[in-house]
Amino acid sequence: MKKLLCTELSLPVYGGGDGYLVALEELSEIVPFPVQRVYYIYGVKETLRRGFHAHKKLKQLIVCVSGECYVMLDDGSTRETVHIASPSKGILIEKPLWREMFNFSQDCVLLVLASEHYTPDDYIWDYTEFRMFVGQDNV
Repeated sequence: MKKLLCTELSLPVYGGGDGYLVALEELSEIVPFPVQRVYYIYGVKETLRRGFHAHKKLKQLIVCVSGECYVMLDDGSTRETVHIASPSKGILIEKPLWREMFNFSQDCVLLVLASEHYTPDDYIWDYTEFRMFVGQDNV
């Protein structure tokens, strides 16, 4: 486990020669929040970027269950890019971070477990507004 802006996790993998299973349970060491919403992103063209927003209180566990992509995370002063390319790895986001996903492989399926139902008021779509929200208002 490496602590950056997010937490990179090794997910528990069970199985062997007959295949593998990864089980994720809410309110556990891996998913430390109640799961209110699950969604996945797929079929994104390699040249497109997704995201361009932050959340005020939503927590997420993001797993690339197939293929690979990159996730750029920004806390208003520090920016880092995480490569996710294994169904046995995940990134846990527990604080407001600006995010952009890009370089999706053709077979990429990005699974997201979220702590809240979809709530438009939780989204911050403007980067300047995000920086003010996290106290980096000297843009």
